[in-house]
Amino acid sequence: MIVWLNPFSGISGDMLLGALLDLGAPLDGVRAAVARTGLDGWELTAEPVTRGGLAATRAVVTVTDTATERRAAELLARIERADTGVAAAAVRAIADVEARIHGADPTEVHLHEIGGLDTVVDTVGVAAALDLLDVTEVVCGPLALGSGTVATRHGVLPVPAPATAALLAAAGAPVVGAGDGETVTPTGAALLVAAGAKFGPLPAMTLRRVGYGAGGRDPHDRANALQALLGEATGAVERLVLLETNVDDVTGEVLGHLVARLLDAGAADAWLSPIVMKKGRPAHTVHVLVAPERAPACERLVLAETGSLGLRRSPVDRAALPRHTSTVEVEGYPIRLKHGPWGTKPEHDDVAAAAVALGLPLREVTRRALQI
Repeated sequence: MIVWLNPFSGISGDMLLGALLDLGAPLDGVRAAVARTGLDGWELTAEPVTRGGLAATRAVVTVTDTATERRAAELLARIERADTGVAAAAVRAIADVEARIHGADPTEVHLHEIGGLDTVVDTVGVAAALDLLDVTEVVCGPLALGSGTVATRHGVLPVPAPATAALLAAAGAPVVGAGDGETVTPTGAALLVAAGAKFGPLPAMTLRRVGYGAGGRDPHDRANALQALLGEATGAVERLVLLETNVDDVTGEVLGHLVARLLDAGAADAWLSPIVMKKGRPAHTVHVLVAPERAPACERLVLAETGSLGLRRSPVDRAALPRHTSTVEVEGYPIRLKHGPWGTKPEHDDVAAAAVALGLPLREVTRRALQI
């Protein structure tokens, strides 16, 4: 399933959780995931409210320990008991940007306004809700970004908060102005990054449900809610960008490293072709297939890692068939499976890791994963 988010009034952890609950994520299932963290003294409720005349769900988190400052490592220790994916990645992303902003070690950095235990409930709750809704892809429209200032432990800081701005810049997120006040929180931005959100218009899909997650405030001039559309992917033509450059002075090790970094940065695909350049020089063409909004970040990576003085950019259309991912276990080891209209394929890295741990051939682990 695909969920498309329309943050016309911004996004926060509780707004995203409320929207997913409004889409039908079972509250009991989300609570069960939070309970696995071992956290005490918390409560999560889903309240029906209206925002600007829209019926919405507000995720209300209450904790008995109301301290808002903790080391990021303390929150991670809680989260990792129940989730090693989206929730943990979100807190790590916040810790990393806070460490860079304040010149601290990410393992020791203190989270101030977002260091409360409610952050555990929000992040683990969102991760669980995405899983319970069988969401395999998150797409987000332009984020309505506020302005002004906010009072923090470090004094008055600009809005968007420095951590929020850094997270959105790293993700290449499109933003639009939304007047005064904080509309996008660090937790909301970090959850988008951790969920691997793509940024762009509503993708081609068969729409199944629509939900709204309410923010805490109810201003008179704007419906303070996050719209979420849930649907099934349909075959569609995607408009992508093809980046290419020729290099004859870069080692294979560097090129292999570059391909891995490009894929981590969100490229749809990256590959190398051997070529012969002038004077018979053996060389390579670096190819990168990427969504337009992620193209600038990938361009910077290619130029920085190869030292090339330029590259070519071409618009391309890609026919994309519907696909989804599931996870099975072979002798206790998780194996992700990619499902398409014409077959299923296990993730090689997962198969390889399980094969080494179990002392089995790759083909045997593959066979077992496909039989489950």
